[in-house]
Amino acid sequence: MNTYRSGWTLRRRVLALLAVVGVLLVGLAVAEAAVATKNRAHTDALLTRTGPLRVQGQELLNALLDQETGIRGYAVSGNRADLAPYEQGVQQERDVAATITTLSRDYPAIAGALRTAQQQADAWRRSVAEPVIATTGSSGTVAAQALITAQARQQFDQIRASVGDLQAAILAEREQGARDIERTGNLLVALLVVAAVVVVVAGILMVLSLERMVIRPLTGLAQQVREVAAGDYQHHIAGSGPPEFRRLADDVDVMRQKIAKDLAEVRAARENIEWVNSQLQKQAEELTRSNRDLEQFAYVASHDLQEPLRKVASFCQLLQRRYAGQLDERADQYIAFAVDGAQRMQRLINDLLAFSRIGRLTTGFVDVDLNKVMADVASQTEPGRQYADAELTWGELPVIRGEEPLLTNLLVNLVSNSVKFRRPDVAPKVRVSARLVDAEWEITCQDNGIGIEPEFADKIFVIFQRLHAKDAYPGTGIGLAIVKKIVEYHGGRVWVDTDQAEGTAIRFTLPARPEDVEAAKAAAEADATADPDGTEPAGTDATATTGGDGPETTTDAAAASHPVGETPAPAGEAEPADRPAPVGRQPGGVQDEDPPGGSPGQGTTGGTKERVG
Repeated sequence: MNTYRSGWTLRRRVLALLAVVGVLLVGLAVAEAAVATKNRAHTDALLTRTGPLRVQGQELLNALLDQETGIRGYAVSGNRADLAPYEQGVQQERDVAATITTLSRDYPAIAGALRTAQQQADAWRRSVAEPVIATTGSSGTVAAQALITAQARQQFDQIRASVGDLQAAILAEREQGARDIERTGNLLVALLVVAAVVVVVAGILMVLSLERMVIRPLTGLAQQVREVAAGDYQHHIAGSGPPEFRRLADDVDVMRQKIAKDLAEVRAARENIEWVNSQLQKQAEELTRSNRDLEQFAYVASHDLQEPLRKVASFCQLLQRRYAGQLDERADQYIAFAVDGAQRMQRLINDLLAFSRIGRLTTGFVDVDLNKVMADVASQTEPGRQYADAELTWGELPVIRGEEPLLTNLLVNLVSNSVKFRRPDVAPKVRVSARLVDAEWEITCQDNGIGIEPEFADKIFVIFQRLHAKDAYPGTGIGLAIVKKIVEYHGGRVWVDTDQAEGTAIRFTLPARPEDVEAAKAAAEADATADPDGTEPAGTDATATTGGDGPETTTDAAAASHPVGETPAPAGEAEPADRPAPVGRQPGGVQDEDPPGGSPGQGTTGGTKERVG
């Protein structure tokens, strides 16, 4: 920092140059103002004083000539009227003399010449004019003419010469004023030329200074920066010129060192990443091989492992049918346990295979109309709906990108779960709705069933997680795990809304198509423009423009579903009388047991209710 302070900074240098130029220009401006003032004064004197003085000098000579002419005429004619020019000349002489006296205050030579002429004129009047006038009146014209001698004429010539001296003095003053005007004008032009030269020289000095103090250092610094940018990160950047540029060069060099250090770290990290990538590649290959083995195992599990189970189940059922009632009660119970265990193992294997296939056996995403999907869901859940007298409704659902079979399976599981976990003596009601939230569709499956305690809200999506005994609610406990995996496979999330006062509301999100998001924004802007106060006109559906449930163009039906790999029980089979009533909170799984067939629920007509709203 001490080296920076040893020299003048760029600002200080520029300010010093501007200060010198400013002082010179201000001095020249003051001098020009003074010279211009003098020039204006000389011009005023020439125009308003010496010029009129010449005119008054000529008027004075004319007044004296009129006096001499009037005296001569009166001496010849004796007529008093011929004396008028003399009297007028005397009055004019006095007026002109007063004017000349006023104008010649600053000109002593002119004032002296005027006094001489006035004195001679007074002397002429006393010695010639007044005696001639008196003699003509008393002695006649002959006597008066005798008084106009050569000496009298010579005396008047002296007056005329004095007036000539007065005019010469006036002319001299006028010429001096003209010379002063010319001199001050030339001086003013010279000062302007000097000012222009100062400006030009200052501009040249400024350009040279900028070239030396700014352009050259910056050009050198830029050249060094380009060398570093080209890849020479070890090149030391040195600055030159004013302290600011040297400090800037040091800062850039510090940045270069930091970049070089970071680059070395990045190179080391890249080498490490390449090594990690090679390890990951090996692991990926190993994982691929393992997945092939798992797929082969799944194939074996779906075929070879189920063959012994089918035999065990078949022969146990044969034993049950043939020897039912022939053995003791304990033997019948053991056979029933064996049949039930074999069937449950088959269901577990089928559900586990279905869970593992989600996302692996894909047909690609397409536009899927969830309204059509819900129609398929209603058709698949019809047997269970007949048994439970359930009512299924849905609002206007969107079109999304996804796989239609998986989405159908998703909604079938949710609807089946809602029907299975119903309250006793209460007809199940299931409602599926959708609303647009930002760039996602939030779809809700809500029922009036037994509900879910908040502490079990996360546990229900765990595979094979059950909250009830299998004799209370049948199933393997994998339904909601399948739901979660399908939702996450489509880029969404699923959760239980624990704020419901009655029943259960399972919500999940699916990405919305860009055109749906843009349409919703356009509709919202149109509503805001049409209704600036924010009040909704009567008769409009607010959710239709904000991404909520659309107008209900649904099929409402009593419904329940069966899981993958199971078939609904035939209608007409009565529900076992000893089955315990479903009491408590909803467990973590969808119904994947066959819904018990039988007569329609109490208060129903025995068939599916279908209503188009």
